[in-house]
Amino acid sequence: MNRSRCARWVSAGAGALLLGVFVIPIALSAPAGASLGTPPTQNIKVPTSIGKGEGKLNIIAWEGYTQPQWVKPFENTTGCQVNVKYAGSSSEMVSLMANGGGRQWDLVSASGDADLRLIYGGDVKPINIKLIPSWSEFQPFLKSPSFNTINGHHYGVSFEFGPNVLLYSTKTFKTAPTSWSVIYDKKYKSEISIPDNPIQIADAALYLESAKPSLGITDPYELTQTQFSAAVNLLKSEHPLIKKYWDLASQEISLFQNGEVVVGAAWPYQTSTLKAAHAPVNDTIPKEGATGWADTWMLAANAPDPNCAYKWMAYMSTPKIQAQDAISYGETPANTLACPIMNTLEKGGCAAYHANAPQSYFKTIKFWKTPLTTCDNGTNDCIGFTQWQQAWTQIEG
Repeated sequence: MNRSRCARWVSAGAGALLLGVFVIPIALSAPAGASLGTPPTQNIKVPTSIGKGEGKLNIIAWEGYTQPQWVKPFENTTGCQVNVKYAGSSSEMVSLMANGGGRQWDLVSASGDADLRLIYGGDVKPINIKLIPSWSEFQPFLKSPSFNTINGHHYGVSFEFGPNVLLYSTKTFKTAPTSWSVIYDKKYKSEISIPDNPIQIADAALYLESAKPSLGITDPYELTQTQFSAAVNLLKSEHPLIKKYWDLASQEISLFQNGEVVVGAAWPYQTSTLKAAHAPVNDTIPKEGATGWADTWMLAANAPDPNCAYKWMAYMSTPKIQAQDAISYGETPANTLACPIMNTLEKGGCAAYHANAPQSYFKTIKFWKTPLTTCDNGTNDCIGFTQWQQAWTQIEG
């Protein structure tokens, strides 16, 4: 399995601050809701058919999304030669896609914490979802999600996704913890691990939504100053309890294998890897729910190779390719027909990555979206992403 995806955590904090010049205008002023403003590229006409390929395709992607096992067949079938630039964080993707991809890049595999920055920055443009046949087979909640569909216009096609689960040692916890409160509990001081990412503030806010209802939190990515301060203060109080803010999934895996940590925020990948090594662990989504990521193939506003880009989006949406990527990368496919194929690639692979979970399971996941100053209700009371980045630096101390 390839987990270079973990790099998206590495520079999401410090790296994003270095790249802040590219994201500040969007984070501070762009509207988040479907009814709040018109993205700059919304009225660009979408094609009604896919023409002959241009012979090349330039992609910005998470490392692991362009494996030879599916890239080579695509190239042979379409004649589109794939060139890829691996990004280390969502903010790096945003900077690379500046000026509509700079007439260099065609596609980007953006996560939810970058999508709105790209859309309202005018760096991506709407696509004709009817040209993606397998889209009809997608999970309902990924057909037109708010993080990539604005005013009924699709700014890309959903790809793979996953929840941020609570991973725990079954030696320490005889039954699954029912609340995220365990990662804030002094009882487990120096035995807790969480991701190194400013979006972790949303996880704290999600917990506080239930733990302190008086705060009035309804969306962990849309926080007023009072709500934001409460989440930041919770994470600051948690800091002395943390054994490791992990950058790589392999780091958390080692910590659990060595018995250095007993509970933490993780991905299903860590759980399946540890279980395969017979480590005494399990994971759960507590009563408060969980955050999660969902990636989208987004078309650059000035894409020089749009036909090859459409061919790629259609190809990567098919059950076979989504199953291959899910097993290789350790995540859940958007295409519901990928599940049985996953089991042929890895025994129990479908269940391991929750691809066959009921809709009630997916409804517990609050998918990443860019924190913006303009709230969905139209007010400008929310805290923008730039302040999230700054606060995370302070939290880590």
